[in-house]
Amino acid sequence: MAAAAASLAWSLSAAQTLPQVTVSGRATDPTPSLAGFTDPPAKLPLQAQSLSAERLLDSGVSQLSGLTKLDASVSDGYNAVGYWSQLKIRGFDLDNRFNVRREGLPISGETALSLANKSAVEVLKGASGMQSGTSAPAGLVNLVVKRPLDDDATQVFLAAEQPGTLQAAIDASRRFGTQREFGLRVNLDARRLEPSLRHANGQAHTAAIAADWRVSSETQLDAEVEFNRQRQPSQAGFSLLGNQVPAASSVDPRLNLNNQPWSLPVEFDNVHASLRVQQRLAGDWRLKAQAATQRLHTNDRIAFPFGCTDATGYWWADRYCPDGSFDLYDFRSENERRNTRAFELQATGSVELANLRHDIGLGTLRSQFTSRFQQQAYNYAGTGYVDGSAITPAAPDLTDENTNRDEQTTEVFIRDRVALGSQTVAWLGLRHTRLHRESVRTDGSRATNYDQSVTSPWIAVSHALNANWLVYASWGRGAESEVTPNRSRYQNAGRALPVLASRQTEVGIKAGSQRIESSLAWFDITRPVWSDIGSCSAALSCERKADGTARHQGLEASADWKWSDGGLLLSATKLHARRLGAVDASLTNTTPPNVPATSIKAQWRHQITTGLQATVGLNHESSRFATPDNAFAIPAWTTLDLGLRLTQWVQAQRWVWRLAIDNATDRRAWREAPYQFSHSYLYPLAPRTVRLNLSMSL
Repeated sequence: MAAAAASLAWSLSAAQTLPQVTVSGRATDPTPSLAGFTDPPAKLPLQAQSLSAERLLDSGVSQLSGLTKLDASVSDGYNAVGYWSQLKIRGFDLDNRFNVRREGLPISGETALSLANKSAVEVLKGASGMQSGTSAPAGLVNLVVKRPLDDDATQVFLAAEQPGTLQAAIDASRRFGTQREFGLRVNLDARRLEPSLRHANGQAHTAAIAADWRVSSETQLDAEVEFNRQRQPSQAGFSLLGNQVPAASSVDPRLNLNNQPWSLPVEFDNVHASLRVQQRLAGDWRLKAQAATQRLHTNDRIAFPFGCTDATGYWWADRYCPDGSFDLYDFRSENERRNTRAFELQATGSVELANLRHDIGLGTLRSQFTSRFQQQAYNYAGTGYVDGSAITPAAPDLTDENTNRDEQTTEVFIRDRVALGSQTVAWLGLRHTRLHRESVRTDGSRATNYDQSVTSPWIAVSHALNANWLVYASWGRGAESEVTPNRSRYQNAGRALPVLASRQTEVGIKAGSQRIESSLAWFDITRPVWSDIGSCSAALSCERKADGTARHQGLEASADWKWSDGGLLLSATKLHARRLGAVDASLTNTTPPNVPATSIKAQWRHQITTGLQATVGLNHESSRFATPDNAFAIPAWTTLDLGLRLTQWVQAQRWVWRLAIDNATDRRAWREAPYQFSHSYLYPLAPRTVRLNLSMSL
C-alpha cells in the first residue's frame, strides 16, 4: 500500500499541472427503460433508478449482491460468496427465475451474472406486474449491455483487492465505414478471486462483443454476444446454536464451513446473445423487434450444513446443536442446464383520441424456459463443527432425483400515457399472460402440466407542481404462479395452485433540478402466502395451500445533493412488514425473517483539491429476525467505508485512481439471517477490506 500512496501523491502533483481535456461518448441508442416509458425517471410515477457503470465502479460493486450498498430498499436475501446473488426489495424476495431482465427481456438469475460489460443496472421497486407476466411483487432488476459509442474510445482497468483478488479488463469501442455506420465494442475481463473468506479462491472471465449497423436514419440493427465463466467454492452459513444466537464477535468472518478436502467449486458457464432491429415508421411511430437467448451450464457443489442431532437424540431441524455441531451433507448437482429464449415485438407512438394525446406502447412477448438436470447427491457425510475443525468422508453417490421443467409464456401488453393537461398525466398499463408449464422427475416419474392465464393492470396519475416538483399516486396488480412440489408427502402433489395476486398502492413526490434530485414514497403491498400445512414427515401428511397474507408498508426516501465541492447521496427505508391470517396463530402479526425495519445508505463526497475527491460511506441496517416465529433476532449493525478518487490527465489520457477501505472499523456483526430450506442461517459481515484500482481512458 506504500507504493499505492506514493503513486497517488505523484498523481496529485500531475493533476495540478496538466490541462484538463474533455472526452465524451454517446450511445447510438437510448438506454432501454425498465418502466417501458420514454420519460426520464424523475418524471415517472414510480420508484426506479439506473445505476451507471461508473457509480458501480466507485462503490466496488461487481455483482448484483453489491446493490445492497447503494439502495436502502434493497437488502440481502441469501448472499453467499461464490454463489448467485439473491436480493430482497421492499422486504420481498426477488425471484431469480422471473424478476431479472437483460435488455428488457427475461433471463434466469440462477447463475453468476457478470457486470463487466454492463453500462447500467436498472432497479424497479414493486409493481412489476406491468412489466412481467408472472413475478414476485419485489420489483425487477434489468442489466443494460454496453453498446458501441459515437466516438472511438478505449478503457483499460486494473484492480487489486485484499488479500489477493486481481482483475484486468479492457473496454474498446470503434466505428467503421464511410459514414461510420458500423460500430463494434469489445469487453474482456479476467479475475483471480482470492477473497478474505478462506477456501474460496477461484477465477472469473468475461468476453463480450456488441455491434450495431446504422442501416439508414430510419433503421438500426444491434447484435451482441457474451460468454462468462466463474469457478469458485461457495460459502456455507453459520446458524443458531440451539436456542441462542451466537455472538458475531466470537466468529471469524474469514472461516468457511465449506472446507472439506472433498469440497469442490461451483462452476457457472453462461452464454447470452441478442439481436435487435429498430425501425422508424410514419410520424413518430417506431417498431422494435428483439430476440435473445441465454444458455446456462452449472455444476453446483458444496459441503452443506443442515440441522443436527444432539447428545439426547433430539433433532434440531432448523439450526445447529447447542455445542456447535451440525449434520454435514455432500451436495452435488452436476450438469445443470437452464436455457431461456425470448422474442418481443413492440410498437410505440402517439395518437389523438377525444382531444387528448396518447403516447402508446403495445406489443407481445414470447418466452421459453427449459431446465434439465441429472440425479444429484444429497447424502449425510458426518458431523461438522462451527470452528471448522471436523473432517468427514465424502458421500458423492447420486441417490436423489431432480425435476426437469419446461415453461412457455405468451404475453400481450399495452401502455398508455395520457396528457390530461399541461401538468397532469394519466398512466395506464395492462399485460395479459398465457402460460404453460410442465415438470417431470429425472427418472421419468411424477409428470405434471398445467395452463394458466393472468392479467396485470396498473394505473397512475401524476401532477407537476412546477418544473421541478412532481406528485403521483399509483395502483398495480401482480401475479405469481405456483405448483405444489411433486413429492409424495403432499396430498395435492403436482397440482397447480390458484394464482397469487399481489396488489400495490403507492403515493410519492419527486423533485429534480441541477443541484438536487430527491423522492419520497409511501407504499402498501399485499401478497398471498402459500405454506405446507401438516407435518410433511410422511406420505400424504401435508397439503400446500393458502396461509394468510404478507403485508408490507413503508416509506422510501432518496436524495442526490450536489454542490461546488462535493455532494451527498442518501437512501433510507422504513418498513413495516407483517404476516397476517396464518393458519398457525403464533405466526400471525410476525415479521418475515431477514427483513430489516430500517435501512440507511449514505455517501458523502468532498472535493479536497483539483482532481482529488474523498468519500465517506455509511451503511446501517436495523435488527432482523432469524426465525419465522420471531423468537430470535440478530442485532443492528453500522459500517463505515472510506475512499479517495483521483482523476489525472497524462498526455490527454484520463486516469482515475480509486483507493477504498470497506468496513473501515472492522465491524463484526451478522450481516443477514436468511431462512432458507426451512433452516435458519447466519452470514457475517466481511472484514475490513482494502481496494485499489485504476481506470485509464486511452
